Amino acid sequence: MIPYTALILAGGQASRMGGVDKGLVELAGQPLIARTLQALAAQSQPPQRILISANRHRDEYAAYGHAVLPDTLPDYPGPLAGLLAGMQAAPDATLLMLPCDALVLPVDFAARLLAALPGQQVVSASDPAQWHPSLLALQPGLAAALAAYLASGGRSIRGWLATLQHQSLHFAQKLPNLNTLAAVHQLEQQWPAD
Repeated sequence: MIPYTALILAGGQASRMGGVDKGLVELAGQPLIARTLQALAAQSQPPQRILISANRHRDEYAAYGHAVLPDTLPDYPGPLAGLLAGMQAAPDATLLMLPCDALVLPVDFAARLLAALPGQQVVSASDPAQWHPSLLALQPGLAAALAAYLASGGRSIRGWLATLQHQSLHFAQKLPNLNTLAAVHQLEQQWPAD
C-alpha cells in the first residue's frame, strides 16, 4: 500500500453557492469539511497526513487539527492553485486530492486510486453519471509542471490532466458533486441520522 497525504480543497470562491464558504456549509448539522474528514477516516487505507487548502476562515478550518494552506498565487485562480500549495507543502508525498464536498466515498476509494497509480502520473475518478477531475491521486514531482501550466494562463484541471500520463478509474457508486446549496439540501433529505 502506498502511503499518502490527503489534500482537501476548500479554498474556492463557491460562486455557484452564492459566495458562501462551501466547506463550512452544513449538511445535517455538520459542515461539509467535517463530513469529508469523516469519509477520509473511514477509508480502508486512511491518509498519513491531511492538508486543507483554504483562503477564507482559516482559523475555523485549523480547528479540525490539520495544516491549512492558502493559495500561493493571487486572485483565486482555481482549484489547481490549491493543489500547487499542497504539492509545495508536501513535495515528496503521493497526494490524494478531493474537494470539500467529497463526503460520500466508497471505503476503498483511496486504496483503488492508489493501486492504479503505478505507471501513471495521475489517476482520477469517474462514476456512472460523470467524470470527477477534482478527485485525484497524484505521484510526487509534478509541482514544476503544474506551476508552468498555471503561469501559462491554464486554469482547468481537465486541461492540465490532458498534458499528463493520466488514467480515469470507474466507480459504480455515484460520487458527490455538491455545487449548489440546492444540491446540499437535496442530499440532506436522504442523509441518515448521526
